[in-house]
Amino acid sequence: MSDGGETIDLVASEPADRLDRWLSERITRLTRAQIQTLIRDGSVTVDGRIAKPAAKLKGRGERIRIVIPPPPPSELIPDALPLDVLYEEPSFAVINKPAGMIVHPGAGVDRGTLANGLLARYPELAMVKGQRRHGIVHRLDKMTSGVMVVARTEMALNALIKQFAAHTVSKHYIALLESAPKPDAGAIMLPIARDPEHRTRMAVSHSGRPAITHYRVIETFTGGYALVDVRIETGRTHQIRVHFAHMGCPVVGDTTYGFRKPRLKLGRTFLHAARLAFDHPDDGHRLEFVAPLPDELERVLTRLRAI
Repeated sequence: MSDGGETIDLVASEPADRLDRWLSERITRLTRAQIQTLIRDGSVTVDGRIAKPAAKLKGRGERIRIVIPPPPPSELIPDALPLDVLYEEPSFAVINKPAGMIVHPGAGVDRGTLANGLLARYPELAMVKGQRRHGIVHRLDKMTSGVMVVARTEMALNALIKQFAAHTVSKHYIALLESAPKPDAGAIMLPIARDPEHRTRMAVSHSGRPAITHYRVIETFTGGYALVDVRIETGRTHQIRVHFAHMGCPVVGDTTYGFRKPRLKLGRTFLHAARLAFDHPDDGHRLEFVAPLPDELERVLTRLRAI
């Protein structure tokens, strides 16, 4: 496998009861658990459709494609970056991530990420890996700003990961949409999977993982724009952007799922993680942190209110 990942194409010439077992017999360098993870992440398609681990193969020439992502960098490089630290304790820290900053290194990017900056500020993170690398518990998209929690100890990392998995963490966002959703408040409950035609994108798909987005319109503007408060129960990749684009009211500035030429020139998506509430990883008492709306987003609202 190269550093840039790998794509494997296979053809099923005989029937099989389970896709994951069939693949594990043919790709022996991957365990069956690893193959199941790739399938659940939407990285395996059968005749162009995202499949499930227990999918049956008829053996009539189905074309199976497996996209194996590149491995994460083996060593994280400390980078003395300016960080907006909202709060910190020995076991965790709360950060206000700016738009434009990637959370952790990936293909072709090994410097300048939030993870690099955190390691420079908190050298002990080099020893905190657990299920995630160096204390990173959750992510925000590159062009999304706002509040994030980072673990500084292995114990805090495990405690916070469990809270996210149990959906007890409360995550509120502020978004400006190109048009107002109908009704003015509600829940979007549509599963999300990787887009089989565009591997860097996600899409609403009946074969995807459950995704729940609650929203409430706060304010509307001339031109049809709507400011909404958003609470997500699940944390699927690009969830808010995909759900609202599917409803026909994409997030302003989102050139991936929305308008290629946005009506408002913003240079980023108007999506901000405004509030985060979770239980203290040490003693369990409830905490809530707020990240103020960035100046560039406030200026957009000021312009719209003046029209």
